[in-house]
Amino acid sequence: MKKPIVAVIGMTVALTMLSGCSKDEVEETIQPLVADAIEEEDSEAEAVEDGDESPLIPEIDTSVKIQAGSRIAVVSKSTKGEYWKMVKNGMEDAVAAINDAYGYKKDDAITMTFEGPDNEEDVESEINIIDAVIAENPEVLCISAGDMDSCQAQLEAAHENGIPVIVFDSNVSEKKLVRAYRGTDNVQVGKMAAYRLGSAIGKMGKIAIFSAQEKTKSVQDRVQGFMDNIQKYGDIEVVETIYSDQVDDMEAAMQEVLEKYPTLDGVFCTNADITELYLEMDKSTESDSIALVGVDATSKQQEAIRKGTEIGCVSQQPYAMGYQTIWAAAETTAPRKSVKIEKNVLINPAWIDASTLDDPESSAYLYTD
Repeated sequence: MKKPIVAVIGMTVALTMLSGCSKDEVEETIQPLVADAIEEEDSEAEAVEDGDESPLIPEIDTSVKIQAGSRIAVVSKSTKGEYWKMVKNGMEDAVAAINDAYGYKKDDAITMTFEGPDNEEDVESEINIIDAVIAENPEVLCISAGDMDSCQAQLEAAHENGIPVIVFDSNVSEKKLVRAYRGTDNVQVGKMAAYRLGSAIGKMGKIAIFSAQEKTKSVQDRVQGFMDNIQKYGDIEVVETIYSDQVDDMEAAMQEVLEKYPTLDGVFCTNADITELYLEMDKSTESDSIALVGVDATSKQQEAIRKGTEIGCVSQQPYAMGYQTIWAAAETTAPRKSVKIEKNVLINPAWIDASTLDDPESSAYLYTD
C-alpha cells in the first residue's frame, strides 16, 4: 500500500541531485503526484474496507430460552438459483444445529418452511404467499422483500398477531415493524464494484449500469454505493442506468445501450440474474472488450471470470446470511426481556477474480449449482 508514496519520495531525491534545482522547487513540481498517490491509497482502502473479513456462523447459545416446537416461516423473494439455494442450506443447517444443541426432538423440534416465487420480480406472488403464511400463525416470519414498500400491510398484520418479523437479504422501508435484519452490506458492494471497474478501465471512460429492479432496497444500496464512489477513481461518466422493472425487455434495453455507446468502456451489473443475462447476450466484437463487473459468484460467472469475459464480481455469503437469519428468528421466541437481539447485522462482501477463484479463503463466496 505504501509503494507509490515511497516511489515519489525517491523521485524527489533523485531529481534534486540530477537537476540542480532546490528541493523546494522539485517538491512543487511533483506535489500533484504525491497527492494522486495518497488519494489512490485512500480510495482503495475505503473501497475494500473490511471486505476480507468472513462473518462467523453464530454459536448456538442454549442459555437463551427459545420456545420448543416453534415454526419459523420463511418467505423469500425467490427460491430459484444458486444464491437462494445457499441461503436455504444455511437456514436448514441452523435449524438442525439448534435442535441438536437444545436436544429438541419430535414435537419439541424447531421447524422451518421455505417458500417464495420463482422470479425475484414477481412481487405480487410473494405478497400472496406472505398473506397465506401469516394466516397460518407461525411463531416467527422471515422475509426477503422484492419490493421494499409493498409489504406494509403484511408487516402490520404480523405485528397485530404477535408474529415477530426478521428480514434478510433485502430490507423493507418500515423498519419499526421488524425485529432484526440480516444481510450483505450492499453499499459496500457498490463501492467495491466502483473501485474495481474504475481501476480496470484506466480511471477514465464511459460506464453503464445494468440493474435488477429499482424497488428492491439491496439494489438501491448497490447503485448508491457505486454512484457515490465511481468518480473518485478518475474521469469516469456513467452514461446510462437501466433497471429491469422499468423496461419491457431488459436484454433489448441493454443491447440498445451498447449500440448507442459503441465506445463504452465498462459495465456494472447489480445482481446475478442481470450479469448472466448480459454474459449470454449476442454482442458485437467491439462489445467484447467492455470491462464487466458483476455481483454474486455463480457457476456461470466463475466460468466467465476464468475465460476473461468478466474481470470479476463482488460476492456475498448467502449461507452465513441464512444461518444468521434463523438463529435471530429463534431468539425472538424467547421472553423479550431475556435476550438482546442485534438489530442489524451486515455481512461483508468479497471481490472475486481470476486470482482468488481457487483460493480456499474464497470458498464461502463461491456458489455451486
